[in-house]
Amino acid sequence: MPPDAERMQAMLTEAVNPTTHDLDLRPAEEIVTTILNEEARVAEAVARQAGKIAALAEIVAARLARGGRLIYVGAGTSGRLGALDAAELPPTYRVDPAQVCALIAGGPAALTQAVEAAEDDAEQGARDIAAREVTAGDVVVGISASGRTPYVIGAVDAARARGAFTAGLTCNHPSQLAEHVDLTIAVIVGPEVIAGSTRMKAGTAQKLTLNALSTTAMILLGKTYGNLMVDLLPTNQKLWQRATRIVAQATGLDETSARELLERANGEAKTAIVMALAGVDAPEARRRLAQSGGRIRRALELTSP
Repeated sequence: MPPDAERMQAMLTEAVNPTTHDLDLRPAEEIVTTILNEEARVAEAVARQAGKIAALAEIVAARLARGGRLIYVGAGTSGRLGALDAAELPPTYRVDPAQVCALIAGGPAALTQAVEAAEDDAEQGARDIAAREVTAGDVVVGISASGRTPYVIGAVDAARARGAFTAGLTCNHPSQLAEHVDLTIAVIVGPEVIAGSTRMKAGTAQKLTLNALSTTAMILLGKTYGNLMVDLLPTNQKLWQRATRIVAQATGLDETSARELLERANGEAKTAIVMALAGVDAPEARRRLAQSGGRIRRALELTSP
């Protein structure tokens, strides 16, 4: 057997699940139940990596606070999940879109259609990192279910050479990717229901991990107050309603008063909350938030000059 074939055979993400060998003979409900039973194991596998996810979240938060960037790199499903996480952070947590971005093998076209051969181009991964002018202030997270995607390895190698902190998210251990990054998160979910279909358990594991990683980083950056997303960007009517409810919940105001306050704060829920709880105007609320690094609890402890 050729060496590459041996490595593929050894990878958990390519292994055959012995419990689903007769899947095509089962009725639809049993197939669905089998799929969901396998998916139910994913959260526990991710939880086993909680310490590493937390460590990476602290690094991400620190770099973002200093003006650095979080850059996800992936191919196929992995790349799309990275792009999804990056796209959702700006409206949810008022993050500068330039600070959180994603690179996917095959470019933007690969977000909506398969560009399978692109994942084999390690040099393009390196070129994409160079094009983003990655620096030592950035964090680059390579996402690869197999842990062997050349595009991803080429990208993290280039990022590491530029001094960036690099991390790998994979569903195999050991993996090639782990040899090329500073920190590895290996979420071992076992063989897929359909052999090699890593958009299933591996994809779920990556989504859960990225949710935990980016949300924790945002909390560390003061983007929440309790469990309220107080830094959301209200760009449509639904989000204005959500922001109004958040201000009402945080301050005890009725929704009409909360809406009026939010409008006076130009849609900034954080500012509106500090205005209400500290009894100050918008400029003073913004001054306190700036002085406290955007953290509401610290802002409320400050006094006017």
